[in-house]
Amino acid sequence: MSTPAASAAPTTPPLAEAIDLARTFDVSPPWLNRVIERSPRRLLRAVDGVSFSIARGKTLALVGESGCGKSTVARLLVGLYRPGRGRFVFDGVDAHAAYASADGLALRRRIQMIFQDPYASLNPRWRVSDIVAEPLREHGIESDRARQVERVAGLLRSVGMSADDGVKYPHQFSGGQRQRLSIARALATEPEFLVCDEPTSALDVSVQAQVLNIMQDLQRERGLTFLFISHNLAVVRHMSDQVGVMYLGRLVELADKRELFERPRHPYTRMLLAAVPKMGGAGAARVPVQGEVPNPLDPPTGCAFHPRCPHADARCRSEAPTLREFAGVRVACHAVEEARLPA
Repeated sequence: MSTPAASAAPTTPPLAEAIDLARTFDVSPPWLNRVIERSPRRLLRAVDGVSFSIARGKTLALVGESGCGKSTVARLLVGLYRPGRGRFVFDGVDAHAAYASADGLALRRRIQMIFQDPYASLNPRWRVSDIVAEPLREHGIESDRARQVERVAGLLRSVGMSADDGVKYPHQFSGGQRQRLSIARALATEPEFLVCDEPTSALDVSVQAQVLNIMQDLQRERGLTFLFISHNLAVVRHMSDQVGVMYLGRLVELADKRELFERPRHPYTRMLLAAVPKMGGAGAARVPVQGEVPNPLDPPTGCAFHPRCPHADARCRSEAPTLREFAGVRVACHAVEEARLPA
């Protein structure tokens, strides 16, 4: 009697999953101006059908030029914006439905955000101890003052700062130190998922490395899951497990980090990587990123990248590609689908 084949191990569901997320902003002039000037309403599709998933304890990086919708995705995930279409599912729960319910505060404890500008995201009138302790008070985690002080000291030490720094104000710290304070504040609720919106772009290169190493150490120690947004491909290569490339509100490529950096598929991804200086390439000509990002208020027909793409044809100019899987990599490109790109 033959033994039945062992069933495949069940797939662990992702911790965070974006499903067809979209957000449109009305950027029209006031009604009276539109009437006088006889101009139509103007709608900006900042995010248009973005889907991805992030496994527990992993990092997905989103990259792309300024204005591609990366930061809007971040704000959609943490509930600062509501999606016009689609869902964000966190640990099996519809996050935006939960944000609007009585369970919203509990979910926000599990999802925190680190903002891009450490100069603007910290209250200049508060001492550091009050800034870091604020989530403890707001979420009812620790009401006892003495225990708050103890928790804040531990959080400051976890990001490489001293407990004595709690009595100081934000202006007394450098940019890198302020970003460490932002990380300590985000960790106060013991979150599982951190949305990091270009957390090191305002810092010097040497300070960037220190902050990134702290974030990686914390991820290993606490099992954190990251959505990491950046325009710096070197930082992305250092931090991520998967990389999503965005262009004009859409994902055009989504792949494991190694696969994307070694074998980029989409022409836009290839263009971005070709513009990055390479070790040992002194004197070699760099390939500049060609053309300009189109006006998002008046995007091109078909594939949004076709005006800048050397492989565009009539289909690219008339039909928008969808994100399809090719050998484990998801790409939105007619040229890739039709094998028109050189290897």
